[in-house]
Amino acid sequence: MINVLIVDDEQIVREGLRYIIDWNTLGFCICGEAANGEDALEMIRQYRPGLVLLDIRMSGMLGTELMEKARSEGFSGAFIILSGYSDFKYAQTALQFGASYYLTKPIDEDELEKAVQDVHEKIEFQLNSETSRNQYLKKAKTTVLYDLLTGNDFNPSIDYQELGLSYPIYQVLIYESYMPYFRSYSFSDLLRVTNKDNNSFEHVNIDNHDIILLKGNFALERLNACLHHYDKGTQKGSPLDTIFLIYGPTVSSLSQIHESYELCQRLLSRRFFCGENQHVLSYEELPAENSASASLDAEKTRHYSALLTDYIKTCNQRRISEVLEDLRQFLFNSNCDVSSIKYFLADIFLEIKQAITHTYSNTSIPFVHNAAIIELIENKYYLYEILLYFNEQFDMIMRAIGSNSSASVFDDILNYINHNYASQLKLETLAPLFGYNSSYLGKLFTQKMGVRFNTYLDQVRIEKATELLDQTDMKIYEIAASVGYKNVDYFHQKFKASKNISPAEYRKNQDH
Repeated sequence: MINVLIVDDEQIVREGLRYIIDWNTLGFCICGEAANGEDALEMIRQYRPGLVLLDIRMSGMLGTELMEKARSEGFSGAFIILSGYSDFKYAQTALQFGASYYLTKPIDEDELEKAVQDVHEKIEFQLNSETSRNQYLKKAKTTVLYDLLTGNDFNPSIDYQELGLSYPIYQVLIYESYMPYFRSYSFSDLLRVTNKDNNSFEHVNIDNHDIILLKGNFALERLNACLHHYDKGTQKGSPLDTIFLIYGPTVSSLSQIHESYELCQRLLSRRFFCGENQHVLSYEELPAENSASASLDAEKTRHYSALLTDYIKTCNQRRISEVLEDLRQFLFNSNCDVSSIKYFLADIFLEIKQAITHTYSNTSIPFVHNAAIIELIENKYYLYEILLYFNEQFDMIMRAIGSNSSASVFDDILNYINHNYASQLKLETLAPLFGYNSSYLGKLFTQKMGVRFNTYLDQVRIEKATELLDQTDMKIYEIAASVGYKNVDYFHQKFKASKNISPAEYRKNQDH
């Protein structure tokens, strides 16, 4: 149904026009009546009727004045002029403002019905033409947008203004549901609700990603308002808190739109590095494009696993956190793909597990199987989740090996020596693990134990060697190496100084 507004300063005429023809049969619905031009203009603004039956001469605002004001405000509906005068001047003015018919009173029923039918046909034709044109433009715009975003083609012969794409500034963003299994919202719908100018953005789908092209400063202001919302932190129940946004830089021409889109695509793989409850990822967070990819090789694996193993053994949670943060930064700037990073992290953890299991072979540590560890890391969506798992596992290990219950840091140091005597221990390497400098730790050690560090280390090693001589058939040089002496002659010297007998003689005496 097409809305029709009746405007006449005589009530009897308005009532007559209501019933003189069957409006519903002709496809019209009377949306209102007005007795003067001022009221009629307000109703035109409110109802946007397809047809206005308008008396040309009314007190106050003339019908021609009403037409002029309505047209100046963009009203495109039809007018049928009703007049008691066959005044050429009025008729000429009315036709100038697009009147479809100029009928004189008293109104002839057949003449009015014919005019209304003709107006209906023209409106229907116009609507169908506009619908077809809009559908064509929509398809054309979708194709043009795809080409602009992907950098396939920028054709200067296309009338981008007619397609609604001509603006002084643009920005591309990609959004997706942050919690896909719960209630989610479309960011484009949220923009339509909050955006007074709904033509200031375009929404397309490319490769199953929702892409929005922001057009003009107003749209950019709306995006900044959303970013400000996230700066304030998540708010329970807010639709914005179910959406994840990726946005590229602003560009000043249509031919540059693909640059903003390409950076958004690079950002898609960077979601792995997002923190907990992070809803926005900006092009500013990309590592430099010309930075070389870091090598996730065996040397780097050994570097991080050795550091973390040492700090786990010394129960140094602060240093563990520092190493994990350094690892996060290294991976963030590595330019490596997510799968390679996950394999790298799995290798680090498995090396730590192997080292801890070897050192604390007599301690029950509830590690899961290697395959389960690899699968767990592989199934994590974010880097922070993997590092959180590492932290939880390291805490479990430290509780299992018992260092956390030590009475003091010095007890932790002794515990570390007793489990790592076979490695090349030196004050210079041991002290930093516990937050000391080597000179201070040396003095503290002598004060606490009554002997120098190296003397105590030799005592531990000789006692362990004695146990091996008693309990195994290992050769002397094998025992020397297993307790930390690379030189077997030096081992002989230290053993004899401690036991007043050589290792071979000690074993021989034990056999008798």
